[in-house]
Amino acid sequence: MVFSSAFFIMVFLPLFLAAYYATPARFHSHIIVLGSYIFYGWWRVDFLLVCAGVTLFSYLTSLEIAKSKKHSGKFLALGVAGNLMTLGYFKYFNFGVDTLNTLLGYSGQAPLTVWHVILPIGISFYIFQSVSYLIDVYRKDVKPADKLIDYFAFTSLFPQLIAGPVLRYKDLEHQFKSRIHSWDKFNEGAIRFAMGFCKKVFIADTIAPIADAAFAQPDPTMADAWVGVIAYAIQLYFDFSGYSDMAVGIGLMMGFRFIENFNQPYISRSITEFWRRWHISLSTWLRDYLYIPLGGNRKGKVRTYINLVVTMVLGGLWHGANWTFVLWGMWHGGIMAIERAMGAKKHTPYPAMIALPLTMLMVLIGWVMFRAPDVGAALGMYAGMIGLSGLNLSDDIGWSVTGFQLFTLIIAVIILYIPLFKGEKTLAPIEGEQATWAYKLPLVTQAGICLLFTLGLCKLIAQSFSPFLYFQF
Repeated sequence: MVFSSAFFIMVFLPLFLAAYYATPARFHSHIIVLGSYIFYGWWRVDFLLVCAGVTLFSYLTSLEIAKSKKHSGKFLALGVAGNLMTLGYFKYFNFGVDTLNTLLGYSGQAPLTVWHVILPIGISFYIFQSVSYLIDVYRKDVKPADKLIDYFAFTSLFPQLIAGPVLRYKDLEHQFKSRIHSWDKFNEGAIRFAMGFCKKVFIADTIAPIADAAFAQPDPTMADAWVGVIAYAIQLYFDFSGYSDMAVGIGLMMGFRFIENFNQPYISRSITEFWRRWHISLSTWLRDYLYIPLGGNRKGKVRTYINLVVTMVLGGLWHGANWTFVLWGMWHGGIMAIERAMGAKKHTPYPAMIALPLTMLMVLIGWVMFRAPDVGAALGMYAGMIGLSGLNLSDDIGWSVTGFQLFTLIIAVIILYIPLFKGEKTLAPIEGEQATWAYKLPLVTQAGICLLFTLGLCKLIAQSFSPFLYFQF
C-alpha cells in the first residue's frame, strides 16, 4: 500500500483516523501498531515477522543496556550487530554473491548457485531507527521505552515506515507519553498531505517519463542526456519531498510533529550545504551515529577527510546494493572533503557568482550514477553529456516527450528557485528541528489546494500505478 493510491486515500486513511480518534488515548499506540502492520503487510504479510522481530530484539536489548553497568557496551554491540546483520542479509546478500560470481568469472571458475533474497520494503529505515535507539539508550540520551507497545508503535509508525524520514525515538519519546490533538493541527496536517500529494502526482509523475526515456537510451545525445538528468533531479526531489510532506501531514493528523526532511536543497552553494538541506533526517543520522563515532574532525585534518568519505560511501551503500551507489557516495564524500579543506565549515568555498550553478552541476553529475542501473549505463550518460554521441535531441526522445511534460518541467524549475527571487540566498538549516510552523493560509488558498488535490485524485485513479522512488531503498 502506498500513499499515492486511491485505496489508501479513500479507504485506509479515513478508516484508520476514525478508529484512532474513536479509541481512548491510552489505546492509541495499539491502534497505531494494528494500522501500521495492516499497511505494511498489505505488500507481504510474512515480512511483518522481520519488522516485529527487529523491534522486539532491539527493545529487549535496550533493557539490558540500561540496567547493565559492566556489560552495557557488550549488549550495545550485540544489538547493533544483530540489526546490521539482518540488514546485511536482506539487502546485500545478492550483491555479495553477484560480486563474487563476477570475480569467479574473471578467474575462469564456475559461478555459485544460491538462493535469491527478497528485500523487505523499508527495512533500511526501521533498522536505522533501531540502531539509533540502542545507541541513544547506551549514551543515556534516552531511557528505554516505558511500554513495549509504545516502542512497537514508534518502529511501525506507518507514515514514515517505508520511506522515511528517519525518526529517532528520543525526538518522539515525549509525544508518545503526551501529545496535543486539535483541529488546527489536523487541518495543518491535511493541507500538508494534500500539498505533498500534488507534488507527487502533478509534477514528479508527469516528469518521470522524460527521465525514463533518456536513461533508457543506449547512446544518448548531449540534449538527451542533459534533459534526462535535469528531469530526474526534479522528479526525485518532488517525489521524495512530496512523500515527506505526506508523512509529516499524516503525523500531524495523528498529533505527532516529525522533523523536516528538506530545506530548499537545490539553492545550495556547496555540496556541504546541500547535505544540510537534502534528506536532513538521514544526513544528521549519518553525522551523529557514524561520522562523529569515527572521530569526526577531532583527529586531525587527514582523518577528518577520510571520515567524510567513509561516511558518504556507507551512506551511498545504504541506498542500495550496487556499485553505482558506492561511487555516488565517493563522489559526494570526496567533494565534501575538498570543500572542508577549502574552509566550507566557515563559509561557502566557491566564488559567489558560480557557487550555485557549480554546486548544481556537481549534484547533477552525482544523480546520473544514482539513477543509472549500472556503472556502464552511467558512463554512457556521461559520454552523452559531453557530446560524444551527438548534440541534438534524438528522434526517440523527441517523439516520446510531450509538450506538457516539458512545460511541467519548466514550471517545476521555477518553483524550486522562487526563494532566490525572494532574496532567500542563505536559508538557515533546519536539521533536527521539528515542524513547528503551521499553514495559516487564506480560505481561498486552502480551497485551491483542495481543488488541486481532488483533480490529482482523479488523475491518480485514471493513470497506472506509480510508486515512490525511495521505496526501493
